[in-house]
Amino acid sequence: MRENNISLSSRIFYYMMVFIVVESIMIAGVTLYQFNNQNSEYHEGRLERKENNLLTDIKYEIDKAGINSIDALSNGMILEVADVHNLEFELYSLDGILLKSSTALTGVKGTTVIDKQIVDYFKNENPSRYVEDDTNTNYFKSSYNLVTNFKNEPLGIIYIPYFADDTSSKQELTGFLIRLGFVHGNMILIAFVIAYFISNFVTKSLDSIGETIKKTNLQNKNVKINVDNTPREVVALIDSYNTMIDELKSSAVKLAKSERETAWREMAKQVAHEIKNPLTPMRLSIQTFERGFSKGQEFSKQRIKEFSDSLIQQIDTMSSIATAFSDFAEMPEPKKELLNVVEVVELAIDIFNKNHITFSSSSKEIQANFDRTQLIRVITNLLKNAFQAIPEDRKPEIKVSISEKDNDINISIADNGYGISKTDTEKIFEPSFTTKSSGMGLGLSMIKSIISAYNGNITFSSKSNVGTTFNITFPKI
Repeated sequence: MRENNISLSSRIFYYMMVFIVVESIMIAGVTLYQFNNQNSEYHEGRLERKENNLLTDIKYEIDKAGINSIDALSNGMILEVADVHNLEFELYSLDGILLKSSTALTGVKGTTVIDKQIVDYFKNENPSRYVEDDTNTNYFKSSYNLVTNFKNEPLGIIYIPYFADDTSSKQELTGFLIRLGFVHGNMILIAFVIAYFISNFVTKSLDSIGETIKKTNLQNKNVKINVDNTPREVVALIDSYNTMIDELKSSAVKLAKSERETAWREMAKQVAHEIKNPLTPMRLSIQTFERGFSKGQEFSKQRIKEFSDSLIQQIDTMSSIATAFSDFAEMPEPKKELLNVVEVVELAIDIFNKNHITFSSSSKEIQANFDRTQLIRVITNLLKNAFQAIPEDRKPEIKVSISEKDNDINISIADNGYGISKTDTEKIFEPSFTTKSSGMGLGLSMIKSIISAYNGNITFSSKSNVGTTFNITFPKI
């Protein structure tokens, strides 16, 4: 499963802020679109109203003058109508020839001939007004329409140039957008705060669940989750977890019981096997002695002593087996005392032949809270294993070193023995595992238990026929 480095609270916060910003942009876009549409509709309607009013006035002027021709209209009347409606216009014949122009009279030169396309358009039956937009700008329109009398007889074509003045509308739009931006800016700030608290509220219970789940295992006493103000969806998750804790507790009890039974069953097999080994020669010795005695055979003091020594040796073997088993089964509780680790390790080394052991320490005094007896037991067991791992035809070379780093102490014991095969590396710390012809294989398992009781760790590295190095690390306090 690929992990996303962005937290859930950050994503909730991010999505809410993106939503607010996108919503603000969309409102601004819709506002601009609506303004442009309304502005366009306003100018189109305004041009049409002005055009209709202008054509009506021209009809009245023609009717009042008693004429039936555009060309007969006076220039004064043209200027007067243009001033009244505040609108420039030009009058053309039905063939598109310029007849009258308010722009020409005011000094602005107009078009003298209308495009043939427009002239042909008004020759159709019942033509409507013709509006042409400028392709270069949205602020100019050209409107064409028929000039008629009250009998609806076409007399000519009127042309009205229209300039759309959007200055006031744009100022109004600018003001509106500024106010809208101010409102949405405040909304974004408020949403920022709300999104922060909402994201933390939503993920608070999830964080609590995550922390509790991290501590969940078969060894510890697991605590159920109880979080107030929890969303309904998270409540279902919490209920599932609490149910799982109940099942896990039951399973842990069953598993621990099964593991204990299995461990003691294996241990019993190992003890029985180890005890049978000395019992067999004891049985044979006693049977031999019994057969000789029943036949009236006389035994010399030397023969009886040999027989007695043999039995005592086998009894001592069984006693050592019982002692090892007892030591492993009744590991004492960790008892911490402030001691000099260097001094205790040197004391453990004194038991062995120091000619074959090289000892070094980064300091003459390295103090730690550890049980003196337990530490001596650890060192002597490792040294004993080191000597036993060296072939008889090889001179023993064992190196013991102590060092400290930060708040940890490291003890290293290296030998030049056979080494540990790859197939045995995973089982080396298991109870009852041994590669020797004698012994119960409890030494390394006992050492690991002692070191673990002091929150330490034991590891090893080995190379075949070169040697093995055990590294013990434990905290000073």
